[in-house]
Amino acid sequence: MILSDFAKALAQMFDPRFRRVLAIGLLLTVALLVAAYAALLWAIQALDPANVALPVIGKVSWIGDLLGWAGLFLMLFLSMSLMVPVASAITALFLDDVAQAVEDRHFPHLPPAGRVGFYEGLRETVNFLGVLIAANLLALALLGLVPWAYPVVFYLMNGYLLGREYFLIAAIRREGPVVSRALARANAGQIWLAGCLMALPLTVPLVNLIIPVLGAATFTHLYHRLANR
Repeated sequence: MILSDFAKALAQMFDPRFRRVLAIGLLLTVALLVAAYAALLWAIQALDPANVALPVIGKVSWIGDLLGWAGLFLMLFLSMSLMVPVASAITALFLDDVAQAVEDRHFPHLPPAGRVGFYEGLRETVNFLGVLIAANLLALALLGLVPWAYPVVFYLMNGYLLGREYFLIAAIRREGPVVSRALARANAGQIWLAGCLMALPLTVPLVNLIIPVLGAATFTHLYHRLANR
């Protein structure tokens, strides 16, 4: 049944509202990464590495260039590791439109759903972003300590986080937070499994960037199936 939910979501990927949310999420994500790199460069310049002097050697002018290149490679590495969680969190702010597009097409008989307020959605997005980044940084730490455990932790952890977030996005519009969380607890195994299905493409470049939209659509189908069984 989860694969059926996924197939229905995939078939709707060219919906204009899907494309709009995807474009907004990507633009904001790239802007955030560029701003982070600019802040890193500013911090390097503030340290004034051009005036660093080493014992015996004296003044060393190349340290600024070294730090600049190191910062570039650091940002490239972090962007590959964190772009997906950042994109997921930012896109989550607009996923209500994706859920509405799914309902308009597959559940047109339903009454209008309640919409989450912008500031409430922003607060949830910031919280989700913090949890995702912290969890993925923790998983990266395991890469150096226990390399064989990293893939397992990555998929299970992101599967749980993405599954829970996307299910609540779909459910809260119809049920409110209390009932939605109770429904999520009652179906935790199936939601986690569906989240792991969303986490699998996270390591595939470019494909991983559509996961927030595809995940929201899949979990909208999943919510309606669980709520009406």
